[in-house]
Amino acid sequence: MPDVQVGRAAPGFVPDAARPALGARCQGPLLHVVRLGLRPYAEVLELQRELALARITGSIDHDVLLLVEHPPVVTLGRSASASHLVASPALLAARGVDVFEVERGGDITFHGPGQLVGYPIVDLKRHRQDLHWYLRQVEEALIRGLAPFGVHGSRVDGLTGVWVEQDRACVAHEPRKIASIGVHARSWVTWHGFALNVNTDLSYFDLMVPCGIRGVRMTSVALESGAGAPSLASVSDSVARALAGVFELSPVETLMEDLLKVGTA
Repeated sequence: MPDVQVGRAAPGFVPDAARPALGARCQGPLLHVVRLGLRPYAEVLELQRELALARITGSIDHDVLLLVEHPPVVTLGRSASASHLVASPALLAARGVDVFEVERGGDITFHGPGQLVGYPIVDLKRHRQDLHWYLRQVEEALIRGLAPFGVHGSRVDGLTGVWVEQDRACVAHEPRKIASIGVHARSWVTWHGFALNVNTDLSYFDLMVPCGIRGVRMTSVALESGAGAPSLASVSDSVARALAGVFELSPVETLMEDLLKVGTA
């Protein structure tokens, strides 16, 4: 497992003041929720590594959730097969898609505008030292976070991620996947995380075999919601609250510069 590298910190993103704070009361362990806006993948990857190191050493004493959008990027996890990236370098360049090989588990996936990407930096020593349990908790948070928008998320046996319930599928025997999950951990502290399609341009997934699963069809909250397309901000709020709930944490909005001050104190 590679060493954690310390990278340049990204400046904080000030949340919309018109939206209510995530946590009305901050009792017990916290979940620092940091909104980064639209940021390059490489910048946020280094930030994750920096925060994970701070969590490992204990200089940040509470778990963290980074919420972000990325410009178009394909990421290859540890189990990715080269054959699952079906687009040529020329086509990727024409569509402005970067490619990164990273330390997370899983295969190949896409991140881009309109997609809610969440990076939970969670110390499992404070929860349960079991990565399979952790993955199920993240799935549960996404399922709960989608429910207010009329999207009925579910699991598929043997596969990681969140899917649309099969009885709602338009095409028989063709499950629709709405969120992908891939994690990495060192000293039981996690980073990397989930990608939830909100109003994503799904044609980008044609560049690959998503998550290495042939025959899967990707979908989004915008396509599945019976109440119209919700905003990325409203979905991020719902998911943040749900993630805090499954880990029994109190979510609190935190600016990145304030969190880094804590980490270097």
